[in-house]
Amino acid sequence: MEIGQVIQSKFKNSKHKAVVNLRYTSNYLGNIQNTYMSKFDLSMPQFNILRILRGAKEVISVNAVKERMVEKSPNTTRLMDKLIEKGLIERVRCDSDRRVVYVSISEAGLNILKQIDDDNQSDLDFTGNLTEEEAEVLSNLLDKLRG
Repeated sequence: MEIGQVIQSKFKNSKHKAVVNLRYTSNYLGNIQNTYMSKFDLSMPQFNILRILRGAKEVISVNAVKERMVEKSPNTTRLMDKLIEKGLIERVRCDSDRRVVYVSISEAGLNILKQIDDDNQSDLDFTGNLTEEEAEVLSNLLDKLRG
């Protein structure tokens, strides 16, 4: 359904409509992702942290994790603390500089990501209505929008 019909609104111009549509769609996708991740007792930012750590394949600094996050968050340290409490990541202090903190994914964290990978993720396939070419155009337009 067209965005103007969904939110029952008119727009000043196509650019205004595109921004509203982008924000609406982002929220829509976020709600679906959060509902899905709740099955694993995770939020999307926590899932993002786990994926970053799995991809790093070694300990990395908390600041490096913050830089790589999809959704920048001022409470990344608190999110990591919750993951530590769940046993999904581990904190390691730097021997040479006590101010530097490293984190790594634990075996339990790797296992939960494997469960998510193996789970039927059709719930998270938002691109079913797009061809490969349309998805590439959309991605390029989003890159262009960010300048």
